[in-house]
Amino acid sequence: MSRKTIRTIFIFCIGIIAGIFLYLHFGSDSESSSLGEDSLFVNNLYDNSSIDKINQDINSSRQNSITRAVSILSPAVVGINVTQVREYQRRSPFSTRDPQLREFFPDLFKDYRYQQQISSLGSGFIISSDGYILTNEHVVENATEVIITITNGEKAEAQIVGIDPKSDVALLKIDINSLQYAKLGNSDDVILGEWAIAVGNPFGLFEINNRATVTVGVISALNRDFGEMSGRIYQDMIQTDASINHGNSGGPLCNALGEVIGMNTFIYSDRGEGSVGIGFAIPINRISRLIEDLKTNRKIDRDFWIGIRVKNLDRVIARKMGYNGTDGVVVTYIDRRSPAEKAGMKLGDIVIKLGNTAIALDKHMTEAIYEEDLRVGDTLAIQVWRDGKIVNLNLNLESIRDY
Repeated sequence: MSRKTIRTIFIFCIGIIAGIFLYLHFGSDSESSSLGEDSLFVNNLYDNSSIDKINQDINSSRQNSITRAVSILSPAVVGINVTQVREYQRRSPFSTRDPQLREFFPDLFKDYRYQQQISSLGSGFIISSDGYILTNEHVVENATEVIITITNGEKAEAQIVGIDPKSDVALLKIDINSLQYAKLGNSDDVILGEWAIAVGNPFGLFEINNRATVTVGVISALNRDFGEMSGRIYQDMIQTDASINHGNSGGPLCNALGEVIGMNTFIYSDRGEGSVGIGFAIPINRISRLIEDLKTNRKIDRDFWIGIRVKNLDRVIARKMGYNGTDGVVVTYIDRRSPAEKAGMKLGDIVIKLGNTAIALDKHMTEAIYEEDLRVGDTLAIQVWRDGKIVNLNLNLESIRDY
């Protein structure tokens, strides 16, 4: 081996030894120092005050308009348990259509009627500190006992103060004072697409821990008119996709401010399959107009009459009368001493407007009366066409019992 090779190997070994020496004496301290600096940086970044602030920020971000609205409204929501008496009819096993047999053996062929007590449930909301509660009339229909459960777990039997079956509204009262109550909003200011929060007692879940169930959606549509359904009138209904189920009836629908804008009443359900995201609420403004009358009179007197008969126009009648068009209904009969006669209505008048509703066909007369939410003592504005002129009449609605 040449001297040059030996020198190269020697220098290489010396370099390795020197590198090991430098690493052992300086490299570990540098790493330790670096780690120390990193540890200090972490500690400075996540000290206790910073961690508390981060947790506070996260917690604040969980609070939003919906959670605030629920905290405002939910103490005023109640669960309702009802004992009702329902009447059923069972056909006779010997039933026959033969009138002679039915005449001679009436007891054998008559249908059997019987009553049965059943339990049902619903929701409601407190509207005053002294215990007045609103719910649907169909929740307490034919009730023999109504038990209210409030959010502190306290139960009380409710008195049915007043009902209005036509509008499906009932006013209840419990003998408890200093209650938290809901703020009633303005359903005329509801915005299509804004948040809608349904709070209530679906399937009786309120009874588990005295807490209402909350579902959230949006205002899907406004002014849905259904006319008469099972003897009740549903006009100007608010549609929402917030989930509404059995037991939610009578509970509040509120906005993001925690204000009640409607009363949850019924849902659209295909073949009874439960909520499919199409629910309807009675506007709170329609309900608010009833409260004082229900307190005072226990019912809303809608047994009024107008005292006219009308007929749809056709082109032949309109041409003979000199009336341009076929929209409107012609008055063909007026009862003596009727509100219509007293208001100055005449045979041959063509009714073109009732209240705020334009009249094109006779069916619109009924719809207009439903729309106006009229009762005995109200004044109904009627616009008629008479001999080429528009005439405005004010008709005072009188009770048919006074005729």
